[in-house]
Amino acid sequence: MKVVAINGSPRKGGNTSQALKVMADELQKQDIDVEIIQVGYLDIHGCTACGYCSTSEKNRCVFKDDIVNETAEKMREADGFILASPTYYAGIAGAMKSFLDRVFFTSSGYFKFKVATSISVVRRAGGVDVVHQLNNYLNLAETILPPSQYWTSAYGMDKGEVMEDGEGIQTLRKNARAMAWLLKVVHDGKEKFPLPYDEGHIMTNFIR
Repeated sequence: MKVVAINGSPRKGGNTSQALKVMADELQKQDIDVEIIQVGYLDIHGCTACGYCSTSEKNRCVFKDDIVNETAEKMREADGFILASPTYYAGIAGAMKSFLDRVFFTSSGYFKFKVATSISVVRRAGGVDVVHQLNNYLNLAETILPPSQYWTSAYGMDKGEVMEDGEGIQTLRKNARAMAWLLKVVHDGKEKFPLPYDEGHIMTNFIR
């Protein structure tokens, strides 16, 4: 099995990277491969809601000069994925937001019942908001979220400080172990229990 971890931080080797490594180490102990892809330092177009992906081959995005289509394909093929972002004004970092808007607009239909989780890194406050914002993507894509003992935020400012947050790091480890367990349950369960019947999405607009 394989998990793709998305690092939304622009800082290489920073606290978000170290928090993801904690998760990856736990998953690898369970014989689950992890590929970490850092997108936060890249120049990524925002979604323009052009609709190209709804009719294009493999629902690929119209912008082909960045990492989005390539990474979306890896996430579609993986058994699960992790979204990680530092906290900017109690929100997702900019390049990560642009990346997520396009990946999930093109690929949510491919993510149903995959196991996915999110983590945030924060200096002081706003990290729970980031987890909630990341989870909005996961919930609307109908993924399965593993639990932990607390919100999956870890605290630190300078490089390496996140590792001093004992409770935060423990929370991430527990989340990763729950993710590994769920990945195996879903993988083995598919052989006995088919995925739920999926009826067409009824769209209701509030002004007409």
